[in-house]
Amino acid sequence: MAGSIFGTNIRISTWGESHGKAIGCVIDGFPAGMELAESDIQKLLDRRKPGTSAATTSRKEPDEVEILSGVFEGKTTGTPISLLIRNTSQRSSDYSEIASYYRPGHADYGFDKKYGFRDYRGGGRSSGRETAARVAAGALCEKLLEKMGIKVVAYTKSIGDVEIDYDRFDEEKRLILPTAMPDEEADKRAMELIEKCRSEKDSTGGVVECRISGVPAGIGEPVFNKLDAALSGAVFSIGAVKAVEIGDGTYVSDRRGSENNDAFVSGDTGISKKTNHAGGILGGMSDGSDIILRAYFKPTPSIACEQETVNRNGEDIKISIKGRHDPVVVPRAVVVVESMCAMALLDLLISNISSRAENLICFYKEFIK
Repeated sequence: MAGSIFGTNIRISTWGESHGKAIGCVIDGFPAGMELAESDIQKLLDRRKPGTSAATTSRKEPDEVEILSGVFEGKTTGTPISLLIRNTSQRSSDYSEIASYYRPGHADYGFDKKYGFRDYRGGGRSSGRETAARVAAGALCEKLLEKMGIKVVAYTKSIGDVEIDYDRFDEEKRLILPTAMPDEEADKRAMELIEKCRSEKDSTGGVVECRISGVPAGIGEPVFNKLDAALSGAVFSIGAVKAVEIGDGTYVSDRRGSENNDAFVSGDTGISKKTNHAGGILGGMSDGSDIILRAYFKPTPSIACEQETVNRNGEDIKISIKGRHDPVVVPRAVVVVESMCAMALLDLLISNISSRAENLICFYKEFIK
């Protein structure tokens, strides 16, 4: 299977299946000399792991990470970093009957047509469980970005028709509320909606918003490898994402240029913008403002209410999906979006070092000394 490797300068390869013995990742090209402990990675994994609140699946996985290579005496060595997360709560029997049919909203049919075979235990590689490996890799990238003064913060913007109020925005709440919303009042209403969906054997979707601050202007490329394209591609690789927008997104399509353009101004801290309709990216490159990205997630496709489908023989049947499933994926997906944005951004930051000859001359003159 191709397509399990992400990145150019830092290459991240994830491996494993939802109901296999373990999942994990290998990070190749990560710079040497950064302090790294399993606890640095674990704090992000704990935000994604299942069974932590009423908003998630009842599947209990500790998601404890083990660093197998690439770290010596508490620092990265520059060699491949291998991370392991063991699966401990598989119940493959929950999925035995789906081997004979195609679940609505899932990749079952596509897998059969592509490979002539599929791992039906929880979706195999198509399972949301694969994202734990991404979060483990993203933790390294986020830590290095923080040391560069760059902060990546994602949170739940909405669940169903319940949306946060920015007047009540409290960044720390996203880390403690079950919905990962930065608004306690919206969290309560969203939890009521989630419980309603659960009682009706249904699910709901939502939106994750990510704000990246501290990015200098000029990161990204003006043609193919644009910063917005790189970020969008990274986030679109998350299984349940169906749309991504930057800044004001789709709202810009019915505006005039005089309304949408962000005016540049000069101040004590240098050049900045009066507004940020562009979401921090112009011409494929960062403009120095906060980068604003939103990812739109579909409802969880594994639902217990009756649905129509067909079996592998092409016969029409009706099914009710069993097992332990999230009534909404958004709260656990917040840290996944954060991780993918951190990976994509760090990769382009490394590429940007070679954008000017003076950067290379300055570095190597100092290095040779």
